[in-house]
Amino acid sequence: MTSPSPTTSPSGSAGAEPLLSVRDLSVTFGKGDRAFRAVDQVSFDVRPGQTVGLVGESGCGKSVTSLAIMGLLPARGNTVTGEVMFAGTDLLTLSQEQLRERRGSELAMIFQDPLSSLNPVVALGTQVAEVLQAHKGMKKGPAERYATELLKKVGIPDPTRRLKEYPHQLSGGMRQRALIAMALACEPRLLIADEPTTALDVTIQAQILALLRELVTESGTALIMITHDLGVVAGLCDQVNVLYGGKVVERAERHDLFARPRHPYTGGLLASIPRLTEERGRRLSPVPGSVADNIPWEGGCAFAPRCASEVDACRSTTPELVPDRDGLGPDRLLRCHNPLEENPLDDIQADERQEQE
Repeated sequence: MTSPSPTTSPSGSAGAEPLLSVRDLSVTFGKGDRAFRAVDQVSFDVRPGQTVGLVGESGCGKSVTSLAIMGLLPARGNTVTGEVMFAGTDLLTLSQEQLRERRGSELAMIFQDPLSSLNPVVALGTQVAEVLQAHKGMKKGPAERYATELLKKVGIPDPTRRLKEYPHQLSGGMRQRALIAMALACEPRLLIADEPTTALDVTIQAQILALLRELVTESGTALIMITHDLGVVAGLCDQVNVLYGGKVVERAERHDLFARPRHPYTGGLLASIPRLTEERGRRLSPVPGSVADNIPWEGGCAFAPRCASEVDACRSTTPELVPDRDGLGPDRLLRCHNPLEENPLDDIQADERQEQE
C-alpha cells in the first residue's frame, strides 16, 4: 500500500516545495527465501532549511535509507524500489556517473566513523582540496587555500598545519569536523548526517550540533539527521520520523513528539533516556528485548513481541501509517493498534517525586 504523503512542516521552510521527496522507498537484500527487507516503503519530505530526523535503534533501517538515497549501496545483492525525487529528478534512475556528479556538489553525507571514512595515507589537505578540484574545477593552490578556510570555519585550530597532517594525527572531534568541512566544500543543497556525534564527548557533540544548526540557518541547506540519540533530536530536528523494522511507525514535529509520544516504541525510547533529576543508582527503563525480537510486518506489528501495550490485533493485522487524530499537532502520522494515551515520562516523574517525598 502506498504510504501517505508527508505533511508540511511548520518550521521556517513551511510552504516551500520539498527539495527531497522520498516515496515508498524499499531496500531488500538477498533473494528468495533468504531475502531481507531492511527498508520497507519509507516516505518523507525534506525542504530547504529544514532538519528532518530519522530515529531508531541500530538495525531499524536508518543508515540503509541514507545509502539508498545517495546511491552508495553495493552494486549487487540488493534491490531498491520506490522514488527519490531530488529537485525534480529521481535519483534512483540515474547512472553511477550521473550520481557521482551530484554527490559532493549537490548532495553530501557525513559518515558515522570519520577514521574509516578518511584515507589514512593521504594528507587531510589533499583530501579536502580534491573535492573542490573535482566538482568546482579549482586549481591545486586555490583549492588548498579554500580548504584552509573550510577547516577554520568548522573550528579546527591552526588549519594550515592540520592540512599537512594525516587522519591518525587528529583527535576524533577534529576528524569529524574535517568530514563536515569536506561535505560543505561545494555548498550542497542536501546534507545527510549519519550519527555524526557517535563516540564523541558531550562537549564536542554540542559543538558539532551547533555547527550543523548554523549551516542550516545561514545557507538554507536541507539536513537529514540520522541518530538514535533523542537528545540530538531535541536540540536540532524540526520533524522526526521514528523507524522500527524498516518502517516509519510515527511521524511528528519535535515538540509534539516529546510532549506526547503515541507509539509505544517512541515512548520506550524516551523513557530510556538518562535524566539528571534521577536519584543516583536508579535503574534505567530500557525497551525490553532487542531488534531481533520481531515478527514480519506482513503478519502484524513487528514491535509486538517487545510491546507492553500489545493487543490481539497486533499479532494478526498489519497496522497502517495513518493520521493520528488524537495526538498533539495537526500533522502526525502513526502506525499502531493501541497507541499510548499518556506520556511515559509523566509516570517516571511522578515516581521520582514520590521517592523524594
